Amino acid sequence: MHIPVLLKEATAVLNPKPGEFFIDGTVNGGGHAVAILEKISPAGKFLGIDWDENAIERLKIEGLKNCKNAILVQGNYADLPEILEKIRKADPSIPLRANGLLLDLGMSSEQLEHSGRGFSFRKNEPLIMQYQSSSEILTAAEIINSFKEEELADIFFKYGEERFSRKIAKEIIKERQNKRILTTFELVEIIKKAAPKNYEKGRIHPATRIFQALRIYVNSELENLEKLLKNLDKIFPSEANQPLAEKPKGRVAIISFHSLEDRLVKNYFREMAKQGKAEILTKKPIRPTFQETQANPRARSAKMRAVKLRFNSELRM
Repeated sequence: MHIPVLLKEATAVLNPKPGEFFIDGTVNGGGHAVAILEKISPAGKFLGIDWDENAIERLKIEGLKNCKNAILVQGNYADLPEILEKIRKADPSIPLRANGLLLDLGMSSEQLEHSGRGFSFRKNEPLIMQYQSSSEILTAAEIINSFKEEELADIFFKYGEERFSRKIAKEIIKERQNKRILTTFELVEIIKKAAPKNYEKGRIHPATRIFQALRIYVNSELENLEKLLKNLDKIFPSEANQPLAEKPKGRVAIISFHSLEDRLVKNYFREMAKQGKAEILTKKPIRPTFQETQANPRARSAKMRAVKLRFNSELRM
């Protein structure tokens, strides 16, 4: 079962109220969604988006099937302005301005354990790693079997911050000369062969950062996050001639699990605050409590940052 990370903290900082319009750009198992819907009901509107079509179908059948004020859309949160435009054409009752937006950038238990797409190095599955099946996106197997040694090493180092990226990339090139690497376990064995025996003193599995790097690269996760951050003014628009004091305020909370994601969010939020377009609500990132990490070990690397927005012009960086 998927356990939502920083549930109480996210709900508190977003402060949803009855009648408001909230968006969950990574709705997944619906854990955060249920908590937000309780706060904005009965008249509020909720939009849940997920790139994984299976997650949306599960919510329609199970989690939110009886919730009439919830709209569920299969799509990429990076395309939120276009998604909002489309659903407003279909339903004019959707407000022009959102009151809050939540992004939880972590993997769900369902995706790791039951997707069959090779996200977990603990299960023997095809090396796919796409959130959504697409012939336009390279699978992890296609990358592993076709990219040059330098390209693989760069991916592992940039997106996984793997210190032994070059050594692992070299071993992959060597092994794929004998046969194509098509499954997670085949890749794991190669990584274990290349990594030192005392890798990270046993604190994490040698394949952790490589799998993370491949997933981020396959799904363009950092590019999608930056696109969303650049488009916040389109999700929380205001009239150009409206006095600054009267401009609508929207809240954004983003939960990240990777230093590159967190750095991107931190820098954008700081720049927005410097330009007078946002108030930072979390001077330091909010981390899970010890009790939460004990109950849900996958929460241990989570960091949440939040801002209150007030736009009067397009943010440029």
